Amino acid sequence: MPNYTVTVSTGSQWFAGTDDYIYITLVGTERCSEKTLLDKPLYNDFERGAVDSYDVRVGEDLGEIVLVKIEKKKYWVHDDWYCKYITVKTPSGDYVEFPCFCWLVDDKEVVLRDGRAHLPQNDKISLVKQHRQKELDMRRKTYRWKEWQPGFPMSIDANRHKDLPRDIQFDSEKGVDFVLNYSKAIENLFVNQFMHMFQSSWSDLGDFERIFVRIKNTISEYVMQHWKEDFMFGYQFLNGCNPVVIRKCTKLPDKFPVTDEMVSVSLERELTLEEEIEAGNIYIVDYEVIDGIKANCTDPCTLQYLAAPICLLYKNTHNKILPIAIQLGQTPGEDTPIFLPSDSEYDWLLAKIWVRSADFQHHQTITHLLRTHLMTEVFAIAMFRQLPAVHPAYKAREQLICECGIFDKANATGGGGHVQLVQKAMKSLTFRSLCFPDMIKSRGVDKKDELPTYFYRDDGYRVWEATKNFVSDVVHIYYASDETVQEDEEIQAFIKDVCSFGMQDFDHCGFPKSVKSREELTEYLTVAVFTASAQHAAVNFGQYDWCSWIPNAPSTMRRPPPNQKGLADVNLIIESLPDRGRSSWHLGAVWALSQYQENELYLGMYPDEHFIEKPVKAAMVKFRKQLSEISSSIKRRNEGKKLPYYNMSPDKIPNSVAV
Repeated sequence: MPNYTVTVSTGSQWFAGTDDYIYITLVGTERCSEKTLLDKPLYNDFERGAVDSYDVRVGEDLGEIVLVKIEKKKYWVHDDWYCKYITVKTPSGDYVEFPCFCWLVDDKEVVLRDGRAHLPQNDKISLVKQHRQKELDMRRKTYRWKEWQPGFPMSIDANRHKDLPRDIQFDSEKGVDFVLNYSKAIENLFVNQFMHMFQSSWSDLGDFERIFVRIKNTISEYVMQHWKEDFMFGYQFLNGCNPVVIRKCTKLPDKFPVTDEMVSVSLERELTLEEEIEAGNIYIVDYEVIDGIKANCTDPCTLQYLAAPICLLYKNTHNKILPIAIQLGQTPGEDTPIFLPSDSEYDWLLAKIWVRSADFQHHQTITHLLRTHLMTEVFAIAMFRQLPAVHPAYKAREQLICECGIFDKANATGGGGHVQLVQKAMKSLTFRSLCFPDMIKSRGVDKKDELPTYFYRDDGYRVWEATKNFVSDVVHIYYASDETVQEDEEIQAFIKDVCSFGMQDFDHCGFPKSVKSREELTEYLTVAVFTASAQHAAVNFGQYDWCSWIPNAPSTMRRPPPNQKGLADVNLIIESLPDRGRSSWHLGAVWALSQYQENELYLGMYPDEHFIEKPVKAAMVKFRKQLSEISSSIKRRNEGKKLPYYNMSPDKIPNSVAV
């Protein structure tokens, strides 16, 4: 009797093993095997991290094995099982690999195809075509679109973490890691003693050091020492947490009536302001999107305030970016003065603090939440709905988008103001603005000789190109021509789903509804990869560096912005900054958000072998080599720097959005 040897690999994550009954059915081109219980007498099968082998005997040869059906039946209690892969050794000695990498929950059945990737037009056997369609039908029932808030990108239809499909929930380790990191921060950063004084102000600016005493971070300490200085203020627009708002100023907006007389003392080249603008030395940051947003009223005992400032920046003769004028509102007038470096020390400092607070709001809600987390969720849902497991783009999901944790919108639960801010920001979110080179060029900051210390841009270009090259290699392996792309109805459905449902077909967004060439598909998938990995890393993991010194990045302001000069003193600044309790929670949060998870997988690391084809594996090796070279060059550049920039270093870019 023909004998097939089945090898089953169980995942190594927490709770991956099971005591439930596992059955297997082998489906061949000629016939199917009987449903067989996989069980060894006096042996604990399917333990966490185990690789178990079993014999499946059949009456006749099954032909080419095209499908493997796995069924899990409850033994005693609810007991999920994570199956990594199944390998079948045929009677002729051949091995057929069936990647799984998913959870089997309750009495779930999973049908697997072999590890080779197939485009839909290449499937000719009726049996596998039916399986492909059945899988997609089931996925669309499981992964449903839902409007979380009007004007938002669409989300997955789930209200709580436990309502998510099991395969996209946070791994237990990641959830525990985040909670432990937060608790560790509260304890290790010595902030517990201030919690009971929640709404009391600090005594002076130096008092903030009392929750800063245990920090061993070079950048955060440097920020603490130099945060008042103009060079530090300007540098953060290039390489801080939110390096995406600075743009070249080609013409002063009418709403910001800065005159040459106001700023001439700050200019170093014996040029007028107009001439400095023409020479390309003037930059601007405008937080107009915050204008009209109502601050949260979650605590009636502590009023909170927002401002929508405009800041003019000057590149001096030493290539440093320095602020030269700040207006704390969008409407000029007597009640909206333009603050200058020549004003009193505290007037100028308070104006800069208001800009930093606005930048914090913009960063957390728009740059971080909307443009990485929520956009990655859109790509993910569309992928799960429209691409079967055998599609090469789905197989590359570990390289494309995260399957766990991206759907958590906790960052946006701060109140109505955050919702309004996302709704306004959506009006300027376009597909081209997610393409890194386009985003940089649109702000006029693409020339290295003009901004030689813009490391976010320089490193981002290199990571974008390496990622695009890798995606292009994979695309060209499976798509022989542009016509092959056009004929792939599944990839076209995925792209249409992103636009028509995920982005709700908003006219302004410019998301394509189809792709017509390998080049267009490569760029599209590169956007998904880059957004979920490099861009998220750039705006997430530096939060402790730049935001842990509270006066440099206030999460809330407790006094309204000054409407005239001469009002500011140290007491007004202290009363405006977050109180003791909010400062403590803020510090714990930015610490936890900035920590890498234990056993983090970084860009280029793909331990789950969804692909078995040698050309794809070769492309992965090439990708890792390019990334390693980029990491090494960034490390060399950072040597000896007081402000090293590493947020775009590939060895510090996790594969996907996690927190």
